[in-house]
Amino acid sequence: MRNPLFIVWLCVAAALTFGAAKLIDNAYVFFAGYVVLQYIVLSTGWNILGGYTGYVNFGTAAFFAVGAYSTVVMHKTMPGMPLPVMMAIGGCLAGLLGLGTGYLTLRLRGTFFGIATLAMSVVMQTLITNWSFVGGSRGAYVVRPDTTDYFGIDYVEYLFLLMLALSVIAVGVARAIEKSRLGYGFATIRDDELAAEASGVPTLKLKLLATALSGGFMGMAGAPLPYYVTYLDPASGFSLSYAVNTIAMPLIGGTSSWLGPVIGAILLGTLQQVATVTISSALSLLIVGVLLVVFVVAAPKGIIGWFAPRKRS
Repeated sequence: MRNPLFIVWLCVAAALTFGAAKLIDNAYVFFAGYVVLQYIVLSTGWNILGGYTGYVNFGTAAFFAVGAYSTVVMHKTMPGMPLPVMMAIGGCLAGLLGLGTGYLTLRLRGTFFGIATLAMSVVMQTLITNWSFVGGSRGAYVVRPDTTDYFGIDYVEYLFLLMLALSVIAVGVARAIEKSRLGYGFATIRDDELAAEASGVPTLKLKLLATALSGGFMGMAGAPLPYYVTYLDPASGFSLSYAVNTIAMPLIGGTSSWLGPVIGAILLGTLQQVATVTISSALSLLIVGVLLVVFVVAAPKGIIGWFAPRKRS
């Protein structure tokens, strides 16, 4: 089996990434790097449902915000709880939301499913906006420590390190799914769900599992957000950029492989961070829109599709 070697390779790549960031010795590298890593997790999580099973999810912001606001709740009720534990709890809550949403909506197909997930995001935002305990429409402040007690490093570096570890886990899980019987089951749903059902594939169970896994990773990616931004309100937690980027990155990189979302997230995330520093943060969605149109027209299978072997006619 090549999975253990792949995990070792991912860990080595993660260690080299952290080492390179430390060598640059610029605090902004960790701020920007955190965002890129966050999008790797989000796009990989989205691809488990949207790419592997073919169910396009427009409710990314809801799962992301559930993770973020669960941290706000735990920060208020259980101060001192380790952030990795908060991330795990946020991921479980988002996974349960995905499971419940999937049970109600996965009997829908195509555009109807996408609209249902978008409606779910709107409902969640309305609930959070009217929940005064987490700040409601006013938002909530979260005091970020200067350093962490575990490694004695700057807290932003600690957030970067946690998101780096989470990205390794997400990519490792995505690749393991792709190469397993579970992945083949997802592929049959994507290619022809009716034929899969006729062949005895438990399509509903597989779709529920995909929705739970996808939502769980998105929730874990959102959990550290309050400590990263130090102020969280519904407008930032449910930002349109999360939904747009999380869909665009796998499409640009390629949804047929675990590598596509990673490539798309690194490419788009880096371009957005460079544009934010050099020109304006308002260009972020414009960059995404232009690249998405270009790739949909010129390379509908994404960057991965350029290098995939062509079938002979």
